[in-house]
Amino acid sequence: MPEALTLNQRIVLASRPTGAPTPENFRLERQALPDLADGQVLLKTLYLSLDPYMRGRMSDAPSYAAPVEIGEVMTGGAVSRVEHSLNPKFHAGDLVVGATGWQSHSISDGRNIMPVPSGLPSPSMALGVLGMPGMTAYMGLMDIGQPKAGETLVVAAASGAVGSVVGQVAKIKGLRVVGVAGGEKKCRYVVDELGFDACIDHKSARFAEELANACPDGIDIYYENVGGKVFDAVLPLLNPKARIPLCGLIASYNAHEAPTGPDQLPLLQRTVLTKRVRIQGFIVFDDYGDRQPEFVSAMAPWVRDGKVKFREDVVDGLENAPEAFIGLLEGRNFGKLVVRVAQAE
Repeated sequence: MPEALTLNQRIVLASRPTGAPTPENFRLERQALPDLADGQVLLKTLYLSLDPYMRGRMSDAPSYAAPVEIGEVMTGGAVSRVEHSLNPKFHAGDLVVGATGWQSHSISDGRNIMPVPSGLPSPSMALGVLGMPGMTAYMGLMDIGQPKAGETLVVAAASGAVGSVVGQVAKIKGLRVVGVAGGEKKCRYVVDELGFDACIDHKSARFAEELANACPDGIDIYYENVGGKVFDAVLPLLNPKARIPLCGLIASYNAHEAPTGPDQLPLLQRTVLTKRVRIQGFIVFDDYGDRQPEFVSAMAPWVRDGKVKFREDVVDGLENAPEAFIGLLEGRNFGKLVVRVAQAE
C-alpha cells in the first residue's frame, strides 16, 4: 500500500463542552493506519457533513445514541473514495457514503457504507438533499406531518439543510408555506429562490406579531428544528389537530442550565389537550431506515427537475471543521454545511 495512504488525520473529542463548544474541545491528531484485512476497504474522505446532532454526541447525558468518548474521533457522515479494496463489493475509485467520522482516511468492512447515487452535480449532495437531511425532511413531513393541500405549514431554520427541503416538498404538495430564518438575506433566499410564501426573521423585535400576520388561518403543521422563542410564537397559532414533527431543538443544544422566564409547560399541555395537537419526535434512520428507497425515488426526480433546490456552504480543510461546527450552532452557515477534506478527482 502506498506510504501516503497510511497517514490519517483525525479530529477527536478532547474534552466535553460546558455550554457552547470551543476549539479546545477538539484535537487534531495524526496516526498511521494498519494494513487492510480481508473484507476491508481503505477510504479517503472527500466531504464531511457537519450537523447539529453532533453537539449531543459531545455530551455524556443519556440520549438515543452513545456519546463520543474522550479521545475518540468525532462522529459524522462523509462521502469517501475507495482507495484500496479487499472487499469484492467495492472497487478502487468507487464513491461511497457512510458514518466514517471527522478524519481524512478510514477503514471499513463495508457494513457502514453504501454507494453514492450516480449523476449528482456534486457527490456531496449525498450528505444533503439526497442524504440524511433530505430524508429527515421528507419522512418527518410526509409520515408525521401528513400534509394536505390548502393547509399552512411553518418550518424553522428554513434556509438550512432540513428546513429548506421541508418547505419545498410542502409547496409541491399544495400547502401554504411560511419559513423562519435568521436575517434578511436568508429570508429573501427562502422566498425568492425556494418559493416559500413568506419567511419571517426570528431576529426581528416584532417576530411573534409578524409570524401571526403571515399565518392568518393558523398553523396546521409546524416542523420543529429549533425550539426556543420560535416555538413560543408558534404555540398560540396552532390549529385544532395540528401536527408537529419534532426533528431538533438547536436553540437549546448548548444550554447547561434550566431556562429562565415563565414556565410554558402548562400552556403547552393545555394546548396539546384542547386542540388535540400531535407532537412526535423521530430519529430518521432508526424509524425510517427501511423506507430509504421510497425517499430516494420521490426526491431524486424533484432534484433532477429543479423542483427542489439545495444550497451548500462549503468549508475547505479538515482542520477547519471545529470552527465551522461552532458556527453552525450559532447559525453562521447558509445552507447545508460540508467540509471539503480532499478534492474529488
